[in-house]
Amino acid sequence: MANRIVLNTISYHGKGAINEIANEIKARGFQKAFVCSDPDLIKFGVTKKVTDILDDAGIPYVIYDEIKPNPTIENVQTGVKAYQDAGVDCIVAIGGGSSMDTAKAIGIIINNPEFADVRSLEGVAPTKNHAVFTIAVPTTAGTAAEVTINYVITDVEKKRKFVCVDTHDIPEVAVIDPDMMSSMPKGLTAATGMDALTHAIEGYITKGAWEMTDMFHLRAIELISQHLRGAVANTPEGRDGMALAQYVAGMGFSNVGLGIVHSMAHGLGALYDTPHGVANAILLPTIMEYNACCTGEKYRDIAKAMGVEGTESMSQEEYRKAACDAVRQLSKDVGIPADLKGILKEEDVQFLAESAYADACRPGNPRDTSVEEIAELFRKLL
Repeated sequence: MANRIVLNTISYHGKGAINEIANEIKARGFQKAFVCSDPDLIKFGVTKKVTDILDDAGIPYVIYDEIKPNPTIENVQTGVKAYQDAGVDCIVAIGGGSSMDTAKAIGIIINNPEFADVRSLEGVAPTKNHAVFTIAVPTTAGTAAEVTINYVITDVEKKRKFVCVDTHDIPEVAVIDPDMMSSMPKGLTAATGMDALTHAIEGYITKGAWEMTDMFHLRAIELISQHLRGAVANTPEGRDGMALAQYVAGMGFSNVGLGIVHSMAHGLGALYDTPHGVANAILLPTIMEYNACCTGEKYRDIAKAMGVEGTESMSQEEYRKAACDAVRQLSKDVGIPADLKGILKEEDVQFLAESAYADACRPGNPRDTSVEEIAELFRKLL
């Protein structure tokens, strides 16, 4: 079987990268942009950093900001109508995963109207046309939605999130400018950074992993271990390092999938509106312990990338424990809670376990699992 890699056509990295946005739009002949961004980013002037560039270049645009932290089917449907009514021909997505995921779904439906029922996009939908031309500008260092072929939508009615996987949804252009991330508060920086670490670790041990994605994931783990604490402290070096790290992790996991950390986190987000990165960070060390028996020597590599010394002389049991401990320590250092107390309710465990088992990320988990085992993992964190 051939291994596949899907990446952006072009990506720009580093301070000042956002100045390339107007050039890309003009060079391709687009006339009016549909700017997807969330209300807080607009309120605090982050979105304005990009719209000022559009203004200076004489590029007209409309702003769509009806986007929730866990974007819903309604957000997508409203966005599709807004796009159709606005006379636009391209998308600029500014924000974290919520803005970019909403933009992806809108762009797909505009060019594939037979999928107007948003639920029909769940899983691997057989779309025929690439989404509307999109430039993605992340404002968080975590989701890597700007370089992935995945997006996640919340079905409020059914109290679940569903994952959509489609090579047609990847933004043609990604613009990763650490200055767009400098206003992130500590809590969001920590949560999104741990989301990026989860992407890198799950992507490294997933069933679909192979040499090229291993290269991305190990480097991402190393960069996150080196820079997340600094990013939370808002150092320039930390911000720069995390901007790159989360993108590199996305280059990998987008192409090989994830595991049950994400499956379980999706349910917590849908039911309790738990921030995705926080849910991942709380779950990750416990799920790593659960998966350890099916990971060969990979935890030695993870421990080494996390900065653990002496891994070459450790036994398998020792380096597996060292990897889990290093992840748990980093999570603690950046202020993530250690368990799900105050979040998870016992009466919801069965529903959450069933939802996680049905989630599109679950088959990639290195260890085959069951609803019952997932339920026990949830209970372990109560």
